[in-house]
Amino acid sequence: MSKIKRALLSVSDKQGLVAFATRLATAGVDLISTGGTAKALREAGLKVQDLSDYTGFPEMLDGRVKTLHPRVHGGLLYIRGNATHEAAVATHNIQPIDLVVVNLYPFEATVSRPGVTLEEAIENIDIGGPSMLRSAAKNHESVTVIIDPSDYEVVAAEIERDGGTSHALRQRLAARVFARTAAYDAAIAQHLATAFATGGETAPALSVSAPLAQPLRYGENPHQKAALYGRFTEYYQQLHGKELSYNNILDLTAAAALITEFGGDRPTLAILKHMNPCGLGQGISLREAWDKAFATDKQAPFGGIIAVNQPLDGACAEAIAEIFSEVIVAPEFSAEALEILRQKKNLRLIKLLKNPAGLNSREVRSVGADSFLVQERDAKPIRREDFKVVTQRQPTEAEWQAMLFGWRTVKHLKSNAIVYVGPDRTLGVGAGQMSRVDSSRIAVWKAGEAGLSLQGSVVCSDAFFPFADGLIAAGAAGATAAIQPGGSVRDAEVIAAADQRNMAMVFTGTRHFRH
Repeated sequence: MSKIKRALLSVSDKQGLVAFATRLATAGVDLISTGGTAKALREAGLKVQDLSDYTGFPEMLDGRVKTLHPRVHGGLLYIRGNATHEAAVATHNIQPIDLVVVNLYPFEATVSRPGVTLEEAIENIDIGGPSMLRSAAKNHESVTVIIDPSDYEVVAAEIERDGGTSHALRQRLAARVFARTAAYDAAIAQHLATAFATGGETAPALSVSAPLAQPLRYGENPHQKAALYGRFTEYYQQLHGKELSYNNILDLTAAAALITEFGGDRPTLAILKHMNPCGLGQGISLREAWDKAFATDKQAPFGGIIAVNQPLDGACAEAIAEIFSEVIVAPEFSAEALEILRQKKNLRLIKLLKNPAGLNSREVRSVGADSFLVQERDAKPIRREDFKVVTQRQPTEAEWQAMLFGWRTVKHLKSNAIVYVGPDRTLGVGAGQMSRVDSSRIAVWKAGEAGLSLQGSVVCSDAFFPFADGLIAAGAAGATAAIQPGGSVRDAEVIAAADQRNMAMVFTGTRHFRH
């Protein structure tokens, strides 16, 4: 048991601070503090010693230098009971600091604000805080360190009971510190690498550090252990239902990425299964959008994920409730919708708090052997003016609307991907096949199973048609227009096949492979 007689408190997050410090003072712990923390404690009636009085050295350089002092770090780092260390601190009148409570400057929150300047970012790089935390954590044999207000209760309880903290608790707290400082440094490294890049540079190292968000029951399969890390709860809030599973999280994030492609102006609803859209619809209401999306495929939605781009109302919720779904994602849920859907105790209701793409433009994948692939997100804007009509016939306005709708959809399907669409709905979906023709056949078959006609539809392909056969098959199925990236050595043959069938075709110049 390590007794605690002196504590240094310097926090940006004042949550629970006064109550915790009051318990320390009542237990006879002397309080040292800085700046706003000291002010908050004094206003609460607590006796506090300013750090500058403790060190005998004033704050300087606009507060950049205040805790970087031998009386602070000596008091944290010296090994209690070591004769040489004890003699050194006695010679220099250094007193032990037994407890450190520090939050770091809010660098991540600062750089997440739109329009933040480089100067603002740099000013929010904490130097003294991480230094104190690391000193305290390194010497956890004797020093207790707190970086998260959620740990106030357990520390205060041990001090009140025993006058100090247990070794096991100090170990856990020290490990938290190094995890947090690693994540903090990684965030700084990532932001500055981007800010200082001159264009086209590849980062010399990959820095990824994320706090545990929640342990998961298992991974993709029950025999695989899994956990969720990062800032997931800043983007998604669970309002109801069972704990999210590994597969739920993969599916709901795919659903959120798809639905945000469509903004919030026109009611849009997407149904996904295994991260693939199996139905997407738009209408004058979410209920109408649901009817169109569900009509695409009436089998796949069972046990699927549903996402909407507007607050989910009672009428749509009532329709959704007629089938079994795993997760529903929406920016809001009306009171009526919640009342209806909460009747299903296992159904997960997820509120989308903000655009899930956030500020992180990278995608990271493990490829084994302690190696990772990193790429930019596929976030290129979809704009009609960037597309090129390559056939003799120009698309009609309805075909243009269908192309834009379908192009936003097909980029979220696993390759090879083919989707047949109308201006406001999917009609047939084929994804993840080894052959593009196979994907097209599946899409046509699914449309037939659903009783939907492909006459007058638009066919969308995530990558170019390598041969004219895919385009010919689409025309035979009823498609009158096609949208694809182009770029095949046989583009001329594909264009000729379209012209022979009076089909309009547009090249986007952008491929959307999704492995």
